[in-house]
Order: sequence, then C-alpha cells, then structure tokens
Amino acid sequence: MPHDDLDRLDWMMRRAEQRDPGSAADHGDDPAEPGRRRRRRRRQVIGAVVAIAVIAALVGGYVSAALNAPLALPKGVVTAPKPEPGGAVAWPAVRGEFAVSVSGADEFLGPDAAGVFQAGGGDAAKPMASISKLVTALVVLDRKPLGSSGTGPTITFDKAAHDLYDKYYLLNATIAPMPTGTQMSEHDAIETMLVASASNYAEAVSTWAFGSQSAFLSAARSWLKKQGLNATTFSEPTGLDARNTSTPSDLIALGRLVKADAALTAIVAKTGLDFAPVQGFSNTNPLLGVDGVDGIKTGTLEDYGTNLLFSATVPVTGVDQPLTVIGVVLGSNRDQIVADVRDWLGALQAGFHSVPLAAKGEVVGSYRTAWGAKAEMVLDGGANIVTWSDAPITAKLTTTALKTGRDGEKVGTVTYTAGARSETVPVVLQGGIRQPDAWWRLSHPGEVLGW
Repeated sequence: MPHDDLDRLDWMMRRAEQRDPGSAADHGDDPAEPGRRRRRRRRQVIGAVVAIAVIAALVGGYVSAALNAPLALPKGVVTAPKPEPGGAVAWPAVRGEFAVSVSGADEFLGPDAAGVFQAGGGDAAKPMASISKLVTALVVLDRKPLGSSGTGPTITFDKAAHDLYDKYYLLNATIAPMPTGTQMSEHDAIETMLVASASNYAEAVSTWAFGSQSAFLSAARSWLKKQGLNATTFSEPTGLDARNTSTPSDLIALGRLVKADAALTAIVAKTGLDFAPVQGFSNTNPLLGVDGVDGIKTGTLEDYGTNLLFSATVPVTGVDQPLTVIGVVLGSNRDQIVADVRDWLGALQAGFHSVPLAAKGEVVGSYRTAWGAKAEMVLDGGANIVTWSDAPITAKLTTTALKTGRDGEKVGTVTYTAGARSETVPVVLQGGIRQPDAWWRLSHPGEVLGW
C-alpha cells in the first residue's frame, strides 16, 4: 500500500495503465516507448503537484506573515505649547525722593530686592524731621535696654523735664503732658515719643539716658557710624533742626533696624496711647492699618514737606509668607504720600500672577500611521504657575516611544518653567491607534514586512 502522496499518485497511475486495453504492438510503435511516455507523464504530474504545493506554502506563509507581523508604531509630530507671560507691572509715580525694600520674594524679585528694590527722585540727603526720633529711641535703648521685663527702668520727670513742655510749645512742635513728678516706664516714655511724636519726651528721655544732651549727641553720632549710616547727620533728638538729614537709602537701613527690635516694632504699630497722662493721643502715621502698613514714623518740617518711613506686611499670590516692605518718601505732602504709597503697594501685590498654563485635553501633538490611522497627544491635566510681572515662561515637551497605542497611554510630559518654579503635566494618547485591516496588510508587503 502507498505510504505518502507521491507513492499514492504512482500507484494510481500504474493501475490505470494495467486497465489500458491498447499496447505498443497494436500501434506498431517501439514496445519501450509507452513506458517512457508514462514515466514522463508521471514526472510532469509530480512536478506540477510539487510546484503547486510550494506555491501554496509560499502564499500561505506570506498571508500568515502579513496578517500577523507586528507593525512599528509611528513617531509623534509635536506642537510645543507657547504659554503667555503675565502682564508687566505698571508702577505708579511716587512724588519726592523715595526708596523701597522688599523681603520675602527672592525667588521672584532676586536677593537684591531686600536692599533697595526700587527708588526714584534721587538719593540726596534731606531733613528727616521727626523720623529723627527713631534714631533717638534706638540710641537710648542701646544705652538703657528694656531688659527681661520689657518695660525698662522707671523714669521720674522733674521740673526741668516739665519745662520742656513750654519750650517745645513755643517752637510749635508736637508735645505731650509731663507734669513734675510724673513716673513712667522707659518703654512708655519711648512709646509717647514715637506714637504721639512728642518732642519734649524725645529730649527728656535722651537726657535721662545719657545725663546731658552733649553726651547723647556724641553717642548718637558714634552709633550712626557703627551702623554704617554715614549719609545721616544728627544735631538734636527731635528733628526740628533741618540739619538732621538723611538719604532714602540710609533711612531704609534705619527702618530695618527698627523692625529688628521687637519692642519698637510693636510700638510703631500702635494706633494710639492708652495710659496716663497721655491717653487719647493718636499715631501720626495716616497709613497705619491701611493696605498692610504696620509702621513706622512720619516727619513734617515747615518748608521741607512731609516725610514717611513706613513698613508693610503684604500678602501676595503664590508666596506662603507675606512680603515685608520697608519704604520711605521724603519731601512730599501728606495726602500725596497716602495716595502714592497705596498705589505702589497695590502695584506690587498685583505684580504676582497665577498664570494659567494648560487645560486638560489640550492638543500638543499627533500621530499618523502609514495605513491612515490618526490619534492625538493631549495634556492629562491643567496647570498654573505663579510669576512676577512679565517674567517669561518656557515649555519643554518630552515624548516617549509608543508601546501599545492604546487610548490613555502616557506618551510624554510638558514642563513649564518660570524663574525658579516649574510645573509638569503628563501627556497621553487620546483615542488610541486602530490596527490596519487584512487587505491593507496583504497589499503593503513593504510596510508590513520591510521588503
């Protein structure tokens, strides 16, 4: 019995010849010729069958390979986002000489902002007026600290101190009651000098601390030199003398010294006095409690205008702790200073923006396959970043190779940067990439099999 297809084919052809009633003799042919013809036919049939089998195998192999070969996923074409910066700060004009220091936003404004962040009108020395009393207070406290009690020694005002009330009344200066024999703590006497701006208290307290005005003035000048306030001149403790002068930059430094002293910081923030014999006196600072202003001291001198050395605590967008502002305006007028400082603080606050960068679903790129499938690269979330003024914002799109082509596959990130801050948003495939149909695979051997 035949064992394979070729044996079976040979066996069938032999059986057919055995049933053939003709013979070579009947036709007068060479008796060997019919055998040769049969063998030739057998070889032709077997060859044809083998060829068909080979072709069928090749076709079947191609079909299988074409239908099952993995296809390379496409590379994306990206459209880099271009975020818009925030608006530039519109600084208002400030009349007179001014300077401002800002602490607490170094990452936005730079470390130099804590020195002099902005200035205008020059830096010439001008009369300080009653801002001089801050120097008096600091020099007195340097000689007579308040101590652990926070109140300091008790001062008893004698007749000579009482007579200062009349002296400064005739000079048309601000004064507060000081009856002979009045006892008051050093803290409260300094508070009266600064909050009510009482000139008689300035001379009385400085004389008490040093024994004489000449000793006090010598100490004050040495103290100014030690603090590096070399552009400041000092002739008497009240500021009534126009020879008490300073520059905006020196006064910014003076303001920092005041704010570094906890007792003085609390005193210059008080709106009024509430102890005898000076209860009812109000702070002369018209901006106290407005727009975050929490100090420090005014000063007005006829023919030279009004001065204000101020401090403010300003909350701003995106910064955990409020900013600390110290500023000074020299030689303006009361109403103008109020308006200008409020406008300036408002502009500073408005200069910090939370800038929208991205929205979930925003398209940042696309994919297109050789077989016509399309899909998009989209942001998988929104983001904002805090900037200062019109600081530039950059966006860097980084992509990764597709692995599955399925909807939602992460395909990269976009990192937005503004100064020292950055925000990163994932990028995902939206919609997925469909596979080609069988006809496309069979009709594109070059793309499918790399031929």
